[in-house]
Amino acid sequence: MTSVLVIGFLFALLAIGTPVGFALAIAGATGLLAIAGTTAVVGVLETTPFSVTNSYELIAIPMFILMAELVVASGIADGLFHAMSVWIGRVRGGLAVATALAGAGFGAISGSSTAAAAALSATSIPAMMRAGYEPRFSCGVVAISGTLAMLIPPSIALVLYGIIAEVSIADLLIGGVIPGLLVTAAIIATVYVLIWRDPALAPAGRSYTWREKAAAVREVGPMLALLLIVTGVIYLGIATPTEAAALGAFGALMLTAALGKLTWPTLVAVLTRAARATCMILMIVIGASIFGFFLTLTQVTQSTVIFVTSLDVSPYVVMALIVAIYIVLGCFMDQLAILILTVPIAVPAIKALGFDPVWFGVIVVVTAEVGMITPPLGLNVFVVSRYSGRPLSEIFSGITPHVIAHIIVIGLLIAFPALVLWLPGTMK
Repeated sequence: MTSVLVIGFLFALLAIGTPVGFALAIAGATGLLAIAGTTAVVGVLETTPFSVTNSYELIAIPMFILMAELVVASGIADGLFHAMSVWIGRVRGGLAVATALAGAGFGAISGSSTAAAAALSATSIPAMMRAGYEPRFSCGVVAISGTLAMLIPPSIALVLYGIIAEVSIADLLIGGVIPGLLVTAAIIATVYVLIWRDPALAPAGRSYTWREKAAAVREVGPMLALLLIVTGVIYLGIATPTEAAALGAFGALMLTAALGKLTWPTLVAVLTRAARATCMILMIVIGASIFGFFLTLTQVTQSTVIFVTSLDVSPYVVMALIVAIYIVLGCFMDQLAILILTVPIAVPAIKALGFDPVWFGVIVVVTAEVGMITPPLGLNVFVVSRYSGRPLSEIFSGITPHVIAHIIVIGLLIAFPALVLWLPGTMK
């Protein structure tokens, strides 16, 4: 009964807008106080912040965030959509496809879905509107393309999952490559299906010369090279994810300096934004650890594993139920909060069913992407609405076909685990 009340208290804190990390810490400390007393609470609060954050793997998070901030400050990211549109904008719907590809590219830079959605809203929506694209169609493509940042390496969500679930972060990051490409392909396929049904949604664009295409490649080439290097050294086993993140941050610093954008005010702003984002994530990790002590003492995890393994149904039925729960949670909660709250309970359960935790981690992140675009709290939709000035109902309507395509992709990943596990299996 205590566990139910404390979990309800946690959701109440989240509902009134309490920051996720603090909500987890407060609810966890309250639960510990109720079942173990003041001494236990004080002991946990004294030791947890240092013991949890004193982790080598956690260094990857601020380094990846810093790399993203520096690349954005360099100005190269702004030219990503333009480069894609130069190459494929001539065909009908080309700007929408360019948006999906730019979303994948920006996702590889930032690891933040909302940041990707904001950047794409500021660039691709005005371009599509000027070209005569239907507004609902355009905004839907932008909202879904922003979610790619959660999956394509370097993904903060996958790094955080790896730390919580205690599985290889390198395997997770490399395991996200093929699903990331598959989701990108699903967005593009959905675009073409919609245009096939209604050609008026997207007109053909202008053509560009080979000289203009070469110039576009030169504009974004250094950024793409940096991303390939960061992912490549992880895949080849040359560097750990933490070392690769540091390499990426240093490369982004040199790139920004080479382009003449590394002024002192810019550096201060970049470091400030990176520090704020890092502190937010670390507070979530600390709060989750405190709440985890409560879950351990109340044996919620053990009880869940026993219940799941005792069900007289196929493991895939249980997996489908778990995915459905994640989709529902994504409609109401922040994706990082979902990972923090559910992974400590879900991973032991799926291991008991015989599923691979790396495969499950990628499934969880792809499923969390759906929560970024579904009502009532589809955060990417709110971001796109704010930047585009279009009504929420219109954007939610435009996103519906992409939600269906996303669910199909999740089904494929569940049916064919090799889509996730093959590439990590080939790593050196």
